[in-house]
Amino acid sequence: MTLLILGLILFLGTHSVRIVADDWRAARIAQLGENGWKGLYSLASALGLGLVIWGYGLARAEPVALWAPPDWTRHVAALLTLPAFILIAAAYVPGNRIKAAVGHPMLAGVKVWAIAHLLSNGNLADVLLFGAFLAWAVLDFRAARQRDRAANVRHPAGTLARDGIVAAAGVGAWALFAAVLHFWLIGVRPY
Repeated sequence: MTLLILGLILFLGTHSVRIVADDWRAARIAQLGENGWKGLYSLASALGLGLVIWGYGLARAEPVALWAPPDWTRHVAALLTLPAFILIAAAYVPGNRIKAAVGHPMLAGVKVWAIAHLLSNGNLADVLLFGAFLAWAVLDFRAARQRDRAANVRHPAGTLARDGIVAAAGVGAWALFAAVLHFWLIGVRPY
């Protein structure tokens, strides 16, 4: 469990610098240059993610059960991850109305993904992993919206065609992950 916790601290801590120390971040970018900052940020993120994956795998080998979720929660989780994938796709397709409405669809998608997995998993490692991501996404979403308001950021309205691209990409990625990749990478069939 220690590696999982260390990985979460490093990965989510790296991704929280803008939330808690935006001025410090700006000073480091000025000092190191944008590429230097991105290099260090990427290295710390990759190391943290590696520790999360390794630590979660070790924790799953010796699970500590907190509760036993009913079987139907797996189906709810599988359904909830569909809008999560669509929201995440909306973060990467410019000019869509989902991004215009939500502002930060990646963070909203992470929140939905984490909630879905908290509903369907009852082990301590699951609660740590998905609970940490949920808490981080809530805090980051709030901070990002505050930055947007302070800078008077307005996202362009977007088009129906771009929404279609978002929906197709999100549904396609969700279907691939649910049908093949989730079992291959995690060893669990989502439904």
